[in-house]
Amino acid sequence: MPDVDVGSGDRLALAVLVQYRMATTEQMHLVIAPGVRIEQTRRRLAKLRSEGLVDRITLPRAGRTRVWFPTQYGVQVAGEWPELRGRRPPKTVADPTAVRLRVGHGLTVTETALAFLQDARRQGDLCRPLDWLPEVYHPRGSGEAVIPDALLYYRRGSGDDWSMLRAFVEVDRATMGPERLAAKVTAYSRLYHYTPAPASRRRPAFGQEPPQEEWRRHYPLFPRVLFVLDGTGPAGIDTRIRALHAAARDLAPSGFLRDVVVLVAPLIDLLRSARVAARRQPRPESQLERPAASVDTQPGLRNGHCTGPTMAGCQGSPCGDACSATDLAADCPWATDTKPRDRTSLLDVEFEPDHLAGA
Repeated sequence: MPDVDVGSGDRLALAVLVQYRMATTEQMHLVIAPGVRIEQTRRRLAKLRSEGLVDRITLPRAGRTRVWFPTQYGVQVAGEWPELRGRRPPKTVADPTAVRLRVGHGLTVTETALAFLQDARRQGDLCRPLDWLPEVYHPRGSGEAVIPDALLYYRRGSGDDWSMLRAFVEVDRATMGPERLAAKVTAYSRLYHYTPAPASRRRPAFGQEPPQEEWRRHYPLFPRVLFVLDGTGPAGIDTRIRALHAAARDLAPSGFLRDVVVLVAPLIDLLRSARVAARRQPRPESQLERPAASVDTQPGLRNGHCTGPTMAGCQGSPCGDACSATDLAADCPWATDTKPRDRTSLLDVEFEPDHLAGA
């Protein structure tokens, strides 16, 4: 067994690479050890490489940026750890050619994860590096499945005043047409409604609970869906948002968008918002960017603003700002028995097409 630092250090670095698939040196530094000099991260990665646990490729047209990925041996070693047990990376995760061909999408997904990690650190929330789980398989019947780019776990708040947020994250680099992107909204709707057929065809016994949707075996609430757009300019992003809105309108009768929050944001604005917010102290009722319309039509919301009670005890947002009931589909900070929270998390941010057109 190689000399792996079991505390955090080497072990965390290898675990992150196995789970994230790939990352640049700078990304690894900001994910695992932002409080030390980057030279320490470089030495750590070099050590893991000398032990045969990780390897790297160099991007010739990106300032000779080094991209790190786990070797097959590294995947085997980390796969025995409790924090990664049950996580099966694709067979090509350790193949240099596969890494090179997927580097654009892979690094963008890692950059998106980094945005949420840094935002959680700034907020004092809890989102650890391994709370970002790429490509989690969710069956939806007939041999089909939904595999988001990542599943995000994010605990907001501290002490007795906290809530667990979950999100399916789809990172789109404009490599597919707007219609194919919008079809993912339909796929999530089918996942939401999918109930596996019982193994026995006999009628359920008296008092036996009817079959439940498959997702309820894993989540107390269906995770929100976040679309992060990249790889195109303002006009292309506007087109893709319009396609998502069209898909949402088609799904209105199904009830999916009454229960599930679906948000969209360009990656460049997400990163800019995180940088802007990091330079100022958070304050109650502040926003990273101005509120905007959600892809969905949330009960009690119109264009992201409160238009009336959305849950028991809700008095409406006293400032007329964006209603935060979207936090958990039933977690409004303006309810009479709760206190207003700082609402500057990236999980609350979405952007309007007219804002994009002017970017």
